[in-house]
Amino acid sequence: WAAIWGFLGAKIFDNLEHWDTFVADPINSLLSFSGLTFYGGLICGGAAVLYIARKNNIKPLHMLDIGGPGMMLAYSIGRIGCHMSGDGDWGIANLNPKPFTWLPDWLWAYTYPNNVANEGQHIAGCVGKFCNELPLPVYPTPIYEVIVCFILFLILWRIRTRIHLPGMMFGIYLMMNGVERFFVELIRVNTKYHVAGIAFTQAEMISLILFLSGLLLVVFAIKNKEKHANY
Repeated sequence: WAAIWGFLGAKIFDNLEHWDTFVADPINSLLSFSGLTFYGGLICGGAAVLYIARKNNIKPLHMLDIGGPGMMLAYSIGRIGCHMSGDGDWGIANLNPKPFTWLPDWLWAYTYPNNVANEGQHIAGCVGKFCNELPLPVYPTPIYEVIVCFILFLILWRIRTRIHLPGMMFGIYLMMNGVERFFVELIRVNTKYHVAGIAFTQAEMISLILFLSGLLLVVFAIKNKEKHANY
């Protein structure tokens, strides 16, 4: 059920983020296997997990704590697919010189040739379905998230045996996830929303909410240490 609701949430949030495309062709947008938003999957899949835990008398905080490190690793692995396919989760144009000469071009600025999003200009001599590449190199943000999130997974895995407060592990995961995604969004291409003169992306808003939720969960775990001693 978590997987089903996770996919549904990922699709719903993606359509909300690309509302004009959805309105123009709602049937294709709903049935297409492309266009999945991680935070939509996390929120709806997480809600399904909590519902199942409550229904089967499973302690939800323990279930969330168990899932934290695995979700961070899964996110890191998933971003490999985003980069390899070129699904549009790339960054803004990057024309800056490489800070280190040994740094591979694809790790600093990449044009995503043969991307599945069919963005950019046609590649000369290419025949087939996916024959476009971006006219300007961009920050390969999926690769950055692969590296950062794998490091964060290692940290969570290392500290897992030292944390004994229910909810603490998942709270730390939420805070790490929120901070990581918020800063990546600063150099990532995404739809901007404007409220009261402030521009922000859907992911920036959700990442801020997740960070605050994680902080509250950590504080809750510490304040209820004695109460949850035998949780």
